[in-house]
Amino acid sequence: MKRHLVSTADLSRDDALLILDTAEELAHLSGRSVKKLPTLRGRTVVNLFFEDSTRTKTSFEVAEKRLSADVINFSAKGSSVSKGESLKDTALTLQAMGADAVVIRHHASGAPARLAGSDWLHGSVINAGDGTHEHPTQALLDAFTIRRHLNPGTGHDLAGRRVAIVGDVLHSRVARSNVHLLTTLGAEVTFVAPPTLLPIGIENWPCQVSYDLDAVLPKTDALMMLRVQRERMNAAFFPTEREYSRRYGMNGIRMAQLPEHAIVMHPGPMVRGMEITAEVADSPRCTAVEQVANGVSVRMAVLYLLLGGAVFADAPADASRTDSPEAAK
Repeated sequence: MKRHLVSTADLSRDDALLILDTAEELAHLSGRSVKKLPTLRGRTVVNLFFEDSTRTKTSFEVAEKRLSADVINFSAKGSSVSKGESLKDTALTLQAMGADAVVIRHHASGAPARLAGSDWLHGSVINAGDGTHEHPTQALLDAFTIRRHLNPGTGHDLAGRRVAIVGDVLHSRVARSNVHLLTTLGAEVTFVAPPTLLPIGIENWPCQVSYDLDAVLPKTDALMMLRVQRERMNAAFFPTEREYSRRYGMNGIRMAQLPEHAIVMHPGPMVRGMEITAEVADSPRCTAVEQVANGVSVRMAVLYLLLGGAVFADAPADASRTDSPEAAK
């Protein structure tokens, strides 16, 4: 693997499978009474969040602590950033404190890439979401969830699986990261959205596009619903919430059109009654809560491979090592 994780477009098929397989091994930790590994003992990981977050921030913090890292949570609110400090000066401060890795969420697209490409930090940079650009660990946990349900077992990709991503694609970093990763793993991706919520140039993306959700459902293995991101909208992109929900919302009637094995996904937070009804959200076929749990395992795998397990990128895990995923079984 590379030193940073900024975009899923940077991951080869082997890189992606390495992360997913490592996450599968680390997932066994959740069933143990003692869930910690000493892998990152003595390493310092900074969670640098310029945007509000519940699932991602908490998930990274749990993952870091389960790997025994020293964790520093840095919020833009109440810090020098609110006084006008630049990203560069913040990064230099973290470097002076000896940060081995920085997990960054930023409202500006490209901020993690700028940090990774600079000489401000010597440690690894992990993108936890930047503007409307990408959210690579969310895509990895989504792929992990799909594989567990449809292609279980290590070493398996998603070849031939059909994934439909529905809703506000225009403002979704989750959609962008997923289309790169899922196609790398062999899946066929279809975006379903009104024309106003699709980005310019989408015809050049490795995906299909549909405006008709009902036509796509019968041939879908995994259906990923996206939240309408009103906080990023500066205009009216659809007539009314009711009209959007009627055409692109997931309900019980539509869920019945899916193949029996298909799953319904959501990266959260869900707006019940808008893009998904309570009937679907609370259904056994909805993996939203499972995705949160899987996110801890996937983020542990990313941290493990970037900071503590570089040897495992080139060689099988040594089960005799107490800090290896195999030893956690």
